[in-house]
Amino acid sequence: MSQFESPAVPLDDSQTHASFASASMPVRSVVAGTIGNAFEWFDWSVYTTFAVFFGHRFFPSGNATSALLSTFAVFAVGFAMRPLGGWAIGTLSDRYGRRTALTISIVMMAGSSLAIACLPTYETIGMAAPSLLVLFRLIQGLAVGGEYAAATTFVGETAPAKRRGYYGSWVFFTTALGLLLASALAWLLTHLLSREAMSDYGWRIPFVIGGIGAFVGFWIRRTVSETPAYLAMEKRRESAPKRSLAWLLREHRGATRRLIGFSVLGAFAFYLFTGYLPVYAIQHAGATPGDAYAATTIGLLIYMLSQPLFGMLSDRIGRRPQLLVYALGYALFVYPVVLATGASILSILLVDLFGLLLYGMYSAIAPAVMVEMFSTEVRGVGIGTVYNTVVALLGGTTPYLMAWLQSHQHENWFLLYVSAGAVVSLVTYWRMPETKGRALT
Repeated sequence: MSQFESPAVPLDDSQTHASFASASMPVRSVVAGTIGNAFEWFDWSVYTTFAVFFGHRFFPSGNATSALLSTFAVFAVGFAMRPLGGWAIGTLSDRYGRRTALTISIVMMAGSSLAIACLPTYETIGMAAPSLLVLFRLIQGLAVGGEYAAATTFVGETAPAKRRGYYGSWVFFTTALGLLLASALAWLLTHLLSREAMSDYGWRIPFVIGGIGAFVGFWIRRTVSETPAYLAMEKRRESAPKRSLAWLLREHRGATRRLIGFSVLGAFAFYLFTGYLPVYAIQHAGATPGDAYAATTIGLLIYMLSQPLFGMLSDRIGRRPQLLVYALGYALFVYPVVLATGASILSILLVDLFGLLLYGMYSAIAPAVMVEMFSTEVRGVGIGTVYNTVVALLGGTTPYLMAWLQSHQHENWFLLYVSAGAVVSLVTYWRMPETKGRALT
């Protein structure tokens, strides 16, 4: 027997159980860390998906565009809370554990969704209606701001280094699942209910479903264990100070700048193709709501299924090649492709697939790349604050800006804006180091 070989000693039952538990831990963590993510993003996205039906109920106006603009303004206000949520829940994550952060974020989202479902309209309680809508949307903004960083950090810290791209891809798989369920529900409801019924009570249904589902996710998350990386960090820092946001910005300047450039195009792309495109197709191209939501549903399904594949691909060829293809495709083609959106299901679907599959090359590996950028002691607050600030400033204003420019027949200006953002991210991807397989510190 070689000196490098170990004798073949049979494993007893306890050793076998421990080995199985260790092997299955990443799978259980992915389920626990991402199932609530699906419900949270369902709750977050139904606001935009159903805005055309309830906007005038809270912001009465003789002009449909004005009511929609007001509704999207609340969407942007909710986004303004994402950096604060990312900082607050990210700090909790770094100081008290990933599981604590996951639990807090999902309770906030579930409660505010149920509150919106029961909210009286302007006709019933006057200005209190839009005021309360803004309040609950602010709470949702806090929740979703903390959710992405908490779920990303939790899954990334649990995954094996050589498969972190694959395991991390399930974060956006479940994000897409939440969006898909919201779009599918819109498709179903618009076929079962008249536009008047949708405006009267139909828009409340998804908020009820999302709120109840989020509480199911809360129950699942309560059973999950803390990540090994966090537990190891806790032992190391027993006599060391807990790090702050100021320390992060001072000591991780390079990673902070890199994450900003990394996130710019993603902030545009996500909400352009998953949130606003159906509304754009309905109001600009003359598509029926049923056709627009049908195309979006199919596109989201294909995008969702692509996530594990792109994640596995990055574990083989690296992160940078996918990111470069994604940014270059947007920089060159987003302008002509979006303007070519027609009224048919096929036309909308093809535009959706262009945007979503290119974006999928980024989103599948974004959790892995972000986790690999920061050390464990500031990973939650680093991802939560920096990423959410970029998304709030750029992504949160996307639906409002697109609706406003469309009302002035200048929607092509926004597409030039997105193209410029693609160039910024392209330069960042070109200059960033490859992180595939990197051990977490």
